Amino acid sequence: MLTVETSLKEAMTSIEGSVAVALVDYTSGMALGSLGGGKDLDLTVAAAANTDVIRAKVRTMEMLGLKDDIEDVLITLGTQYHLMRLIRGRGSNGLFLYLVLDKGRANLAMARHQLRRIEAELEL
Repeated sequence: MLTVETSLKEAMTSIEGSVAVALVDYTSGMALGSLGGGKDLDLTVAAAANTDVIRAKVRTMEMLGLKDDIEDVLITLGTQYHLMRLIRGRGSNGLFLYLVLDKGRANLAMARHQLRRIEAELEL
């Protein structure tokens, strides 16, 4: 099992093309931990803003009566992928891992696979 800090470090080192990663509480919009980012990517702002994306998708599923779980949400930009993976189980309701990838260096399928593994090993 990985702690939050270890999980974030694992994402940054084991996922090719990682630019930034955060564990976010989408009920409050607060990042509970983060690594990476920089002057061109304020993770605090990005984490808070992306909570709206998650909330909107959850509301949409409720309105449509879909009885399924969201695994992840992907936003593709010109130079980046923004991947949000909802965390399931173990009292983690309302949390997601937010990963920013350099599109030119990342393998999206492998990044999703690695993030799924990290989420499964995360101890909250």
